[in-house]
Amino acid sequence: MTGRSVALFALAAFLEIGGAWLVWQGVKEHRGWLFLGLGFISLGLYGVVAAFQPSAEFGRVLAAYGGVFIVGSLLWGIVVDGFRPDRYDVLGALVCLVGVTIIMYAPRATP
Repeated sequence: MTGRSVALFALAAFLEIGGAWLVWQGVKEHRGWLFLGLGFISLGLYGVVAAFQPSAEFGRVLAAYGGVFIVGSLLWGIVVDGFRPDRYDVLGALVCLVGVTIIMYAPRATP
C-alpha cells in the first residue's frame, strides 16, 4: 500500500507541477492557448490522481502532498529550468520528506 501511495504522490506532483508550468509558459512566456489548455487538463488530472490515495483523510493526504510538491518543484526546476538548489533548498526538501513520512506512514491506532 505504501508503494502505491508513493507512486500516486509522484504522479500527482508531475501533473500539478507540469500543469502549472504549462500555464506559466502560456501566460508569462506568451506560448498561447495550447499550453494553457494542456496545463488546465493536467491540473484537473492532478486532482483525480490525488483522490486515489488509499487514505480516506483528505486533510492528511493534502498536508503530506504539500511536502511532495515542494520536493517535486525543486526537481522540476533542476530538470526543466536548469535551477541549481543550494544546501538550504536541499535541507528544506529533506525536512519536508520527513514530514510526509510521519504524516502519511506513521503507525496509528485504528479506532
